[in-house]
Amino acid sequence: MPSVFLKTYGCQMNERDSEQVLRQLQDRGYRPVQSEKEADVVLLNTCSVRDLAEQKALRKMGNLRALRKKNPGVVLGFLGCMAQRRGAALEKEMAGVDLVVGTQKFHRVPDLVEQARQARLGGRPSFLAEVEEETGSESAIRDHVFAPRQVTAFVSVMQGCDMHCSFCIVPTTRGKERSRPIAEIVEEVRHLAGQGIREVTLLGQIVNMYGRRIPAREGKSAFVQLLEDLESVPGLDRIRFTSPHPRGMKPDLIGCYGRLKKLCEHLHLPVQSGSDRILRQMGRGYTADQYLRIVDQVRQACPQIGLTTDVIVGYPGETDADFAATRKMMEQVDFDNGFIFRYSPREGTRATQETGGEVPEKVKEERNQELLGLLTRRAEEKAKQRVGSLVEILVEGPSKTRESRLTGRSRQNRPVVFSGGERHLGQLLTVRITESTGFTDYGDPSILG
Repeated sequence: MPSVFLKTYGCQMNERDSEQVLRQLQDRGYRPVQSEKEADVVLLNTCSVRDLAEQKALRKMGNLRALRKKNPGVVLGFLGCMAQRRGAALEKEMAGVDLVVGTQKFHRVPDLVEQARQARLGGRPSFLAEVEEETGSESAIRDHVFAPRQVTAFVSVMQGCDMHCSFCIVPTTRGKERSRPIAEIVEEVRHLAGQGIREVTLLGQIVNMYGRRIPAREGKSAFVQLLEDLESVPGLDRIRFTSPHPRGMKPDLIGCYGRLKKLCEHLHLPVQSGSDRILRQMGRGYTADQYLRIVDQVRQACPQIGLTTDVIVGYPGETDADFAATRKMMEQVDFDNGFIFRYSPREGTRATQETGGEVPEKVKEERNQELLGLLTRRAEEKAKQRVGSLVEILVEGPSKTRESRLTGRSRQNRPVVFSGGERHLGQLLTVRITESTGFTDYGDPSILG
């Protein structure tokens, strides 16, 4: 039985795509392994959001070619966003690669791997590249690989993006916005719940733009219709989604918080900048004040909401005043957590044509650290208020840092670590918070049944 090793870079969408590819290969008789050194097929599912992610994948592949000293027949391939962006050019950039498969061709991976293996084993290696658009590819990501006692799963509801933010390469690598039918998604979630999945996370490049071409029903958008239909799936306890766009946070969606019992009290809402000038250059389609009003509306609908965000520092032409506006925004919203990114130029995006001037890397790093420090201080202050409180968690498995402990997540998406037993795996439990590092809480096991 041939073996396969698949390494994933980037976001949850990539993780979900990799799971689909692995499922298909297993169905063809391939055995997953934990190390590239024992694999007959090595695939890298790549990311293009930042140049660093691409360089990591390229360096990794450069090292992987040494595997052929012991196993001349090993197949090496790139999948995903970088594969889509660079396409057939990778044959010259990375000699020895057998296949390049784009984001709309994941369902073709097993066939292409078989072709590449036969060519390698026959001593006639060839280069295969498939990156063309394909109608219906958004519905090809629907199968799952289940781990023992698994209780959470990602569900891809759409592919592509039509927003074209100035800094973002996603419309190039993922194509135009395409949504799956509601009934198809609901059926997938029903199947997952039947397999013991208690929480699903709906994935999309801009997930709350899902189904913009599906007619509204009783004044409700397609995404709200989907959430309401999933609310009635037996066995499902929790629903999450990521990542939305502020422009898609309409009253019908905001009203779901507090109304739909299974929708978790967590919202990851990228702001990117607090400067209206920078937001306008980014093409985000909202002002800082409009973003703040959305946050106020969400908190009115759901006072216990956990709010997280994405911020870019060092966008071309970002001045000290622009950054000060972003810091002020962070302080006003008082996010629970966030991802702070230093701007990374991506070839083919509008931001690379900005004439405002490149921000020095040293300044980017200083601004990055300043916002990270602000988040950390506020997280530590908020953590003190949680000590002594009761919180519901879904127990997902052993702690990553200490296998003798278990970890779960609150509905606000905070990790909670506690000392428990195997009987607690996959359960919804209430624990008392005894201490916290700020971003991770620790629970008292004494109230467990």
